[in-house]
Order: sequence, then structure tokens, then C-alpha cells
Amino acid sequence: MKKVLSVLLLVALMAAFFVGCKEPTDKLRKVQLNEVTRSVFYAPQYIAASLGFFEKEGLDVEITTGGGSDKTMTALLAGQADIGLMGPETGVYVVNEGKEDHPIIIGQLTKRDGSFLVSRTPDDDFTWESLEGSTIIGGRRGGMPLMTLEYVLKQHGLTPGENVEVLDHIQFNLMGGAFEGGEGDFVTLFEPTASQFELEGKGHIIANIGEASGEVPYTTFMVSQSTLKNDPDLAERFIRAIYKAQQWIVTATDEEVAKAMQPYFPDSNIEVLTSVAKNYRSTDSWKTDPIMLEEDFQRLLDIMDEAGELKAPVEFTDLVNNSIAIKIMSE
Repeated sequence: MKKVLSVLLLVALMAAFFVGCKEPTDKLRKVQLNEVTRSVFYAPQYIAASLGFFEKEGLDVEITTGGGSDKTMTALLAGQADIGLMGPETGVYVVNEGKEDHPIIIGQLTKRDGSFLVSRTPDDDFTWESLEGSTIIGGRRGGMPLMTLEYVLKQHGLTPGENVEVLDHIQFNLMGGAFEGGEGDFVTLFEPTASQFELEGKGHIIANIGEASGEVPYTTFMVSQSTLKNDPDLAERFIRAIYKAQQWIVTATDEEVAKAMQPYFPDSNIEVLTSVAKNYRSTDSWKTDPIMLEEDFQRLLDIMDEAGELKAPVEFTDLVNNSIAIKIMSE
């Protein structure tokens, strides 16, 4: 009997030991993050995941891809996502629709358009004026990629629908395939798709749209008002991890950035990702902190208004809440 009790005691002690040795991930909080698309443009987000910045904040972040800002916003409004990464214009649309319980922007990730103009043939002497008479696959009507492209075209004397044709009927994640299939003379693509097209001889990068358009709050993190009110700790821990990643990139090499985000781009080699990281760094595309500036938000509204997509102006404080970002940066 004593032998049996000894064995049972030993089993109990071993069980307790293994329970105490469980991986810390058992205690992490599951968070659903829905991103508008999968792009190296959002490098700080992937770095926050791969380098353990989310985990250090007690978060187990699952990233799913919506395939368009409208779809990411739908997921957030439906409660299928805790946090959404999308263009701020989507928040403006929801406010303009009169929805009082609209999501709130709590952090900014990128500060200019991240797409590149891809041509079927190389053009070392490219000018925007040379696009006259051509057809460009530009993105979804009402989305920032299309609005920014049209903004740049107008800055160079080109008017969509008059002296240049801009296609806006093709779904965002199908644009590359449409171009590859023979539609359009040019297409706007995000990375790493643009570089992959060039590497595979499917097209040639001839211009950076973000460099031509100037700074604008392009991609942001949004949460519901109920999350901000009832669970501010979630938003704070998430943005803290993002800020750590933003700061890490500042001193990291392009190759280090590439290696850190490669788990999210298994089909792209280190050379391509390093080149892409260099391109985005050279054009100052990534924010180094999550705060959105009011003057940048106003420029966004100006671009939307010029595109005919702004029903009514939106107050900065109605859509943007910088309090969490400011708190984190003061720590």
C-alpha cells in the first residue's frame, strides 16, 4: 500500500512539474488582427510578431488577410476581428454613413502610398506625362491606392477618363493577375508583388507612387469604440508592440528587416525582401512612431475630396485617438 501511495505521489509531483513548465504561450491572449492585404509595406507589423514583441505584451496575434479595406472594416464591425489594419479613408466612409459606433484609429503604420507603377516594358526616361493615352489598372474605386494614383496624375496634367484611362473595376488582390493576363498597359502593385513581377520578367517597376504623392496617413490600426472603452489594455499592449517594432527598424539593416519578416512571405527570398526593405526605407514610407498628425489627416481628406469621395468633412478627434500612442511614447 505504501508503495502504491509513493507511486501516486510521484506521479502527482511530476504532473505538477509539467504543468508549471508549460510554454508561456498558454497564457497569451488570443487576438484576431485582420489586415487589408499581405504586403512588405506593413513590415513593422510582421516584425512585431516574428521578433516576439506581441508575445512580450502577452498577446498571441493571429493575422488574417481581408483582401480590401472594405472587407477588413466589415470584419471589425462584425466582431470577427479585434483589430483592423486598413486605410483611414475607410473610417471616414463609416463616419460619413452616420454610424455613431464607428471604429477609432489608435495608431498609424505607414505614411505614404506603398504601391509602385509597373510597366510591360522598361522605361529609364519615365515621366508621368508620358502616361497620356495609356490604360492603368489602378485599384478599387474609393480606395487609397486609386485616389493617390489619380491625385498624382492630376498633378501632372492628366485627367482620368479624358487623356488617360484608369481601370477601377478589378478587385485589389486580382490586379496583378489581370495585368499578367494582358489587361492594361500599366498596373499599380504593392511589394513584394511588384519586385516578384520584375524578377520573373512579367513587368518593370518605373515609378514609386508614394514618393510622387507625398506624405499621407496611408495605413492605420483601428478598434471598435467598445474595445477602447471596455478593454483599453488590449489596445495599449498591441500598440506598444508595434512601437517597439517601428523603433527596431530604425537601426536594423535592410537584410535584418528582410529576415525578420520572411516567415510571412515564404515565397519571397531574402534578396527580394532586402531590396524591398531598402526601397521602402529610402522613400521614408514607414512611421517611426504610431501617432497620426492632424495636418496629415487633413491632407487625406483633401485627396478624398479631390477624388469626389468625401461626402462631408470629418473632425480629426472624431476618428483618431492618439492617447494610447502618446502614453506609450512617454514611458
